Formats: sequence, structure tokens, C-alpha cells
Amino acid sequence: MSISTTGVLARPRTADARPDPPAKKRRPPDLRRWISPVALVLLWQAASSTGVLPPDELASPVTVARAAVDLAVDGELGSAFAVSLRRVAVGFVLGAAAGLALGLLAGLSRWSETLVDPPVQMLRTLPHLGLIPLFILWFGIGEEPKIALIACGVAFPLYLNLHSGIRQTDPDLLEAARVLGYTRAERVRHVVLPSAVPQTLVGLRIALGTAWLSLIVAEQVNADAGIGHLINNAREFLRTDVVVVGLLVYALLGLTTDALVRGLERRVLRWQTR
Repeated sequence: MSISTTGVLARPRTADARPDPPAKKRRPPDLRRWISPVALVLLWQAASSTGVLPPDELASPVTVARAAVDLAVDGELGSAFAVSLRRVAVGFVLGAAAGLALGLLAGLSRWSETLVDPPVQMLRTLPHLGLIPLFILWFGIGEEPKIALIACGVAFPLYLNLHSGIRQTDPDLLEAARVLGYTRAERVRHVVLPSAVPQTLVGLRIALGTAWLSLIVAEQVNADAGIGHLINNAREFLRTDVVVVGLLVYALLGLTTDALVRGLERRVLRWQTR
């Protein structure tokens, strides 16, 4: 006699069944976080207005705002922004490609790790900003050393975090996938790489921050265009207002890219908050 499972499958939810958790309400932005930045700007303006802070040392916030508007209207700020953004984009793509490729090789293969990881670790201990003299000797003083410096700053954080994320994959999940008959390629695709995503996104945030830092240093070396060129020209004429505008652009670019990666984290890693 066979027992039908229809009744079991169609069993209604009982009273003691756990209800679905309520959806989390999005909290409004905490305006208290703006108190200290606004207070610092007001203090800065007060120091400039009373003469405590001379304009040849640091321009006032009002003067900086006027300079930003003038540079934007003239188109000088937009063209410099485009040049700097292109440098970071090219350097980031090259560095990310190298870092991810090496991280996958070293993470997925013991033999590759033996060959790849030691030289990468040795190079990682070198301050990449100190490689500028060598890059100038190798590539000249054009765009190549600037892009190479940015690529080096991007490659190492991505390599380290991807390699670490792959190696930290839960062995129980790998064993379960093996028992279920997954091939090695399927285990890598469905278990290893998804497990490495959170750590890789951390590396991406670090790599982007290092890319902007590398750009600031690179554009101080014989740059004929870009935000760094704008800052260098302003320094020669003691235009501290333009220097501050350039620094603010660097800061805003870094904050924007970091916010984009955090948004990507929330979207890709939604399963972690459930």
C-alpha cells in the first residue's frame, strides 16, 4: 500500500509557523553628521574674515567657491577633470585585469600559487609611489608612467583580497558540492567565486582609494593637463583658492567611487542581510 504525499505537500501553515520577517524601513539620513563639517567651514570662514588666516596661506570658503564657479564656467575645470578621469580609468582597468588574473591563478591552483605568490608578495612590500623614478626611466615623462603608477596601486589590493577570498571558501560547502556531483569547474563557479565576492569588493574599495592617491602623486610629475596640472599652476601664482578647488575635486571623486562600490556591495550581497 502506497502512502500519498499530497496531503503533506499541501499542508496549510499552522498557527505556530514563523511569519515572514517585516521589511526593514529605510532610515532617514542622520543630519547630525553634518554638524561638525559645517562648523569647521564656518570657523574657516571666520578665521579668513578676521585676518587670522591670510589668503596667501589658505583662501576663504567663499573665495574657493567663486574660484570653482569661474573654473567651471571657463571650461578649464571640466577639461582637467576629463583628463584625470581618463588616466584613472585606464590605469584601473590595467591594474584590475592584472590583479584579478593573478589572484585567480594563485587562488585556484597550488602550483600557480607557488610560482605567482612569492614575487607578488615581494613586490607588494615596496611602496609603489617610490617607483616613480624607475617608471620615468622606463617610460619617459608622458602618460605611461602615470598610468603605470595607478595600475600598480590597483593591482595589489585586488590580488590580495581575491586570493584570500578564494582560500577562505568554506570546505564544508566544497565537500557538499563534491558529494552532489559537481565538477571542479562547477564548484569554482557556484561555490568558490561567490564565496570570494565579499572579500573582492573590499579589495575593490581599497584599490579605488589607492588609484586616486596614485593619481595625485602621478600628476605632480611633469603633468601638462589634469587636476594636478591645474594645482601646480595655481601654486606658482599663489592661488590657494584654485589649489583647494583641485583638492576638493580629488576628494569628491574618491568619495563618489567609494559610494558606488558600497552601493554595489549592498546590491550584490543582499543575501547576507537576510
